[in-house]
Amino acid sequence: MGAPRIAVAVVTMGNRPEEVDALLRSVAKQDVPPERIVIVGNGCPLPEFARRLSLPGEVTPVELDENLGCPGGRNAALARLREFGDIDVVVDLDDDGLLVDADVLRRVRELYAADERLGIVGFRIADELGETQQRHVPRLGKSDPLRGGYVTGFLGGGHALRMAMLDEVGDWPAEFFFAHEETDLAWRAADAGWRILYAPELLLQHPKTSPARHAIYYRVNARNRVWLARRRLPVALMPVHLGVWVLLTLLRNRSGAGLRAWFGGFVEGVREPAGERRPMSWRTVWRLTRLGRPPVI
Repeated sequence: MGAPRIAVAVVTMGNRPEEVDALLRSVAKQDVPPERIVIVGNGCPLPEFARRLSLPGEVTPVELDENLGCPGGRNAALARLREFGDIDVVVDLDDDGLLVDADVLRRVRELYAADERLGIVGFRIADELGETQQRHVPRLGKSDPLRGGYVTGFLGGGHALRMAMLDEVGDWPAEFFFAHEETDLAWRAADAGWRILYAPELLLQHPKTSPARHAIYYRVNARNRVWLARRRLPVALMPVHLGVWVLLTLLRNRSGAGLRAWFGGFVEGVREPAGERRPMSWRTVWRLTRLGRPPVI
């Protein structure tokens, strides 16, 4: 197998110009440059990047008329890359992230070259002090963020996807807009026999944040949780999965407004169409459980 051809994709809403510039400069410093860079303006115009920042490879801006959410924006980048037809792996990076090390893309290329069934590689997310929030570790409990290995999910902020895998299992669930789109994609990939690797040596520096900073967080988090179960879980596991998350939400959330928004989103998820139902096999359920993350949690 030859060296995989790598593209970098960044989706931005235009509200972090300095951060986007810093991220792209860190991409330009990689010792293995990407073949292409696609920058998606999610409902916003984009400045000129290529000459101003001396970026490597072919730089393609994509300006969308409306904000399609994170998964919709990433699908727009994938669509453009498919038009070119010369990319094997796409690396998605949050627009306020930063590649601290210069060998990240080289390591990504080596991982994919060594394993033809490697579908997804998740990066480690850490703040400027080197701390990784526990919710950014793709394992249950208080797991060591420096322990890599095969896992059942990945982080949206920094990851790599094999284009052949996406051609087989499908792209991001654009209707999710925000929240749980990574799990939907990961479960489809696992069900098709692709491997998901957490590689903590691939570091994306990212400010420490809370997902609840988004005004729509509680509603779409609940709605998409229900949609995820309706789309991907065997019927017998759907009430177990949702019951566990209702209980966890009641235990964790002390905000009356947050709870009302969450349960409103839950009802929306039950009432509204969830999209194509393609439940994972029981064999995949067992495989995910053995990897430490049963799909009922």
